[in-house]
Amino acid sequence: MVQPVFVNLPVADVPRATAFYEAIGCTMNRQFSGPTASAMVWSGALTFMLLHRDFFRTFTPRAVADATAVTEVLIALPLNDRAAVDALVDTAASSGGSGDLRPVQDMGFMYGRTFTDPDGHVFEPFYMDMAAAATAMAPAEA
Repeated sequence: MVQPVFVNLPVADVPRATAFYEAIGCTMNRQFSGPTASAMVWSGALTFMLLHRDFFRTFTPRAVADATAVTEVLIALPLNDRAAVDALVDTAASSGGSGDLRPVQDMGFMYGRTFTDPDGHVFEPFYMDMAAAATAMAPAEA
């Protein structure tokens, strides 16, 4: 059984963040959503909990990072092919986020790009050809 992972992200505007996550392919789980939070399901294994910054603060005694100023996490999302990576970054950039914080990574066996959501959280969608990766990363024979 796949155990779900819930990634809690502080956001300034829950409706704006919700619309962005819907645009990139998430669906809202209304059971765990309300005025201060949206549960945005990426897959059966991953849900992004978009928590208003004030609500997020109630879960931690530490300062809450401003993701537009510092990097608090890099969220890697595996996709089925290069075209899906490009489509996701393009959708994110045209839906209130920004695309390509760094140059595109193309290692032959792995292809990746970046985008941010409207609150600055960094995502790294990527495609990896596992067979080609195994060959490329095999230890050299002595």
